Amino acid sequence: MAAAIAAELPNEQIFYFGDTARCPYGDRDPAEVAEFSIEVLDFLYAQGVKLLVVACNTATAVALPILEKRYKVPVIGVIQPGSRAAAKTTNHKRIGVIGTAVTIHTGAYERAVKSLDPNANVHSLACPAFVPLVESGQWSGPDVEKTVLQSLLPLMEERVDTLILGCTHYPLLQETIQQVVGNDVRLISSAYETAVEVRAVLTARNELREQTGHVQNRYYTSGDGTKMRAALQHWLNLSDDRAEVLTVPIPASSPIDAAL
Repeated sequence: MAAAIAAELPNEQIFYFGDTARCPYGDRDPAEVAEFSIEVLDFLYAQGVKLLVVACNTATAVALPILEKRYKVPVIGVIQPGSRAAAKTTNHKRIGVIGTAVTIHTGAYERAVKSLDPNANVHSLACPAFVPLVESGQWSGPDVEKTVLQSLLPLMEERVDTLILGCTHYPLLQETIQQVVGNDVRLISSAYETAVEVRAVLTARNELREQTGHVQNRYYTSGDGTKMRAALQHWLNLSDDRAEVLTVPIPASSPIDAAL
């Protein structure tokens, strides 16, 4: 997500928080996910940001209405932009959604797509094996292809023509997913669509930064700073001197102090 926003809005300063001490959120209790989401966004809001992005499908699915009311800046989730793109893209109104167990269980994507096109057929599937693949750095190869194929078989039987990658980890598997489902199926990345939404909101509010030049983004983590730096270098192609990470300690069951 951060990479997509940085590419779409190169003049904007990004404050990124990776809750690596407590992720993935996809198998947690929804109430716990909502609590964690508030803690993280309270911290980011305290940095004086002008817009907040909930860069997690699970957090968006269970906590977005709460978060939208909590802050005095726009809060953008990843579900509505992805759903909008899918509704515009599908030729036969057969849309697939893959995501974590919590995201799929909430039915958030089905509701979002149906609100845009009541005649759309939405088929959802939890893919719990995908996040561990990405977290371990396995994005391609025979073993990954086998796991993706086994996971997606039930959805392929539904003959979807558009597939929403309903987890921000999944675009890293996009090449393999496309190979498995075939080129006739259009893949929708919520990351790119959300970045476009961010630009539109900032433009409408006359808050888009036009000034060019070097922007010092800030990266925070609740976990291992060394691992986060490695991920930033790998995922965002950042050099070591630009992948500065600040660790924000978070007790496993205690909220962040919003004054940090």
